[in-house]
Amino acid sequence: MIGEKDIVVLGIETSCDETSAAVVKNGRIIMSNVISSQINLHQKYGGVVPEIASRKHVELVIPVINQALEEAKTGLEDVDIIGVTYGPGLVGALLVGLSAAKGLAFSANKPLVGIHHIEGHIAANYLEHKDLEPPFICLVVSGGHSHIIYVEDYDKFEILGQTRDDAAGEAFDKVARSIGLGYPGGPLIDKAAVNGNPNAVKFPRVYFEDGSLDFSFSGIKTAVLNYLNSQEQKGQPFSIEDVSASFQQAVVDVLVNNTIKAAKIKKQNKIVIAGGVAANSYLRRNMENAAEGKGIKVFYPSIILCTDNAAMVGSAAYYEYKKGKMSDMHLNAVPGLKIGER
Repeated sequence: MIGEKDIVVLGIETSCDETSAAVVKNGRIIMSNVISSQINLHQKYGGVVPEIASRKHVELVIPVINQALEEAKTGLEDVDIIGVTYGPGLVGALLVGLSAAKGLAFSANKPLVGIHHIEGHIAANYLEHKDLEPPFICLVVSGGHSHIIYVEDYDKFEILGQTRDDAAGEAFDKVARSIGLGYPGGPLIDKAAVNGNPNAVKFPRVYFEDGSLDFSFSGIKTAVLNYLNSQEQKGQPFSIEDVSASFQQAVVDVLVNNTIKAAKIKKQNKIVIAGGVAANSYLRRNMENAAEGKGIKVFYPSIILCTDNAAMVGSAAYYEYKKGKMSDMHLNAVPGLKIGER
């Protein structure tokens, strides 16, 4: 039973290749979270094909929304807010979710709240950790994003560091393809690395001047390719497990070191990890080890909430709504939307 003061949000997420809808209560309680993944469709291409993703979203978005409402045992009339991702992401994919959300908001006379995809990933931790509140440092790492963010409040974000080229997840995907593991690269490398030696191959770690907390992962991707070519020219085999472990170690070292530095700079005792790469077991373990003894507690979501999902959108929409931030029917997709922009 929904209490009088409860706020129920229908969240919709279609920024890339997951079609998702969820019902979330008070920004913290998941009543349903339906995710339809397209991984099998895109695997043979080695990455997401935007046109295929958009067409699949058109096919699935309404059935997924209906399933989310049914699993939550609630109707559209019981929903208080409709939240939807409007950027960043693939423009065609974003437009499908936006169109559905705007249509429902208009027909049912419900407030519409546009959500930034990265802010949604941050909010996934509110669903997992009921007592977590800002301020904290958040490392957002996924296929398209690598950011260190100071979350001052639910709606106040300061970017402390970001990638200058490839995102961490993008590097995982490219390296996985180059060593023959396939797509998606993150979980495949994580699994292969378990049986590998992280010190077998010395790959570069990039740190920038003047205390910058920015990242660069294009160099390590090139270093892996150079190593593979060198082994081939010498007629020597390479170990997929060792390359996976060594590559993963190099990426995680930089992610962890810069995030710990950010916590010291902002004098924060909470570090939150979010995004698809937050599912990486080695990143979680190394962040916890680095934080131990420094008075810093590390938070991260369950695996399902690391992926693109609508529950995180529902949580973020709740806090936007509480701050009085709503959208109108002119809301449009913004594929290059920057965090903190409205």
